Amino acid sequence: MPASWPMPMLYLVDASIFIFRAYHSVPISLTDRDGNPVNALHGFARFIGDLIEGTGPTHIAVAFDASLVTSFRHVLYPAYKAHREPAPVELKRQFELCRRMCEALGITTFASPYFEADDIIGTLTALAHDAGESVVLVTRDKDLAQLVRPGDRYWDYVADARFTYEQIPERFGVLPERMPCFLALMGDAVDNIPGVPGIGRKTAAQLLKHFESLHQLYDELDGVLKLRCLRNPGFVCAQLRDLREIAFLARRLTQIACNMPLDVGLDGLRRRPPNMAALHALYDAVNFGPLLRMQAERIFGRAA
Repeated sequence: MPASWPMPMLYLVDASIFIFRAYHSVPISLTDRDGNPVNALHGFARFIGDLIEGTGPTHIAVAFDASLVTSFRHVLYPAYKAHREPAPVELKRQFELCRRMCEALGITTFASPYFEADDIIGTLTALAHDAGESVVLVTRDKDLAQLVRPGDRYWDYVADARFTYEQIPERFGVLPERMPCFLALMGDAVDNIPGVPGIGRKTAAQLLKHFESLHQLYDELDGVLKLRCLRNPGFVCAQLRDLREIAFLARRLTQIACNMPLDVGLDGLRRRPPNMAALHALYDAVNFGPLLRMQAERIFGRAA
């Protein structure tokens, strides 16, 4: 991170992206003594070790997704993420191993059957902001860009690309606060969220340059007809008018919850001394060699 950047206090890690990436990039032939794949755990452990060794955060939390089909968004819209295939059994069992590894390293973890990892990160971000602290969002999920405020950093760790609040519009198309409305207008195929047909990324971005939110857009809908930047403002206005209900449903799905019940304060997110005995026991059980152990001891020392 450039020296000119103030160091944010809290690092928030979106676990699923990095676990899935490890599962697909580390050979599945890497197994424990019973023949169960542990490739995702190995790749995720390397990622977490490199992150801590490279940044030395005093406060860090890792958010996990517990289920694709029990979140409040699925209740609102049963087709939400319905096109996604369930995680393979050989990957699903590794999520819990990744969480155990983080806890052994002294990193607080969270998961919820009703809220997604995005909502956990959103709530912890709000906690930090309320305390006057900034955060680093370690992810490559565009949805989380909506949480960024001045002083925060969005870190696409895979691409090693970091974005400030002011750089988010160039990267994603709109100001962070307008991302939920942006995604609602154009839809989000990744999450199977319907948008307004005929409104793509460019049109949605143009609309949200002139209107601060979906609510303002609909309150001043006739103003769309005056936008010369649109190729066919009459069509856009008609689509918006006819599909208002869909647009506002999508808006409820794309908004990250920042007030889920989490009984934790900033002190609870401080990185704790690791339990090296528990870490070595886990690594013994999954048949890991010396490299990850050596990194852990280099970072944390040999004390249990």
